Amino acid sequence: MSMAAGEYVSVSSQSDTENADLARETAELATDPEAEHRELAAIYVGRGLTPDLAEQVAAQLMAGDALAAHARDELGISEITQARPIQAALTSAATFAVGAAMPLAMVFLFPLGSLTVAVSVASLAFLALLGAVGAKAGGANIWKATARVTFWGALALAVTAGIGKLFGVMV
Repeated sequence: MSMAAGEYVSVSSQSDTENADLARETAELATDPEAEHRELAAIYVGRGLTPDLAEQVAAQLMAGDALAAHARDELGISEITQARPIQAALTSAATFAVGAAMPLAMVFLFPLGSLTVAVSVASLAFLALLGAVGAKAGGANIWKATARVTFWGALALAVTAGIGKLFGVMV
């Protein structure tokens, strides 16, 4: 739940920034549309269009939906990339619940004396598996993603165990 709440807060902050940027852009379009046209045309020139073609593209896009054109090409905000706090929170909650359920199952399978090792090994194995599944789903390099997730998971486990050892508690 704390990860979902943190994700919601973080993505909400991103959404607030996007909304503020869009409000500022709306005001700029209302007060100085010519400057906004020049700004958009300059973006297209920077992307490789000739100045004449950039002017035409900017004019046509601004005639349709000027705010959408500026949001996408100036601010980098589109329907696909727009921050969605609720979706982020629910996704985070679901993935962390699944991720926690796998090592938690080890509690029922191993005796108390070997529980720490069993949960640690299972956690790393499941991290590796989930890293591979995520890479496969996203079309990324499976070995690289699996190694990265496993390495950072092992480091997190080691640091947590080290802190626990330092203070004489199980963390």
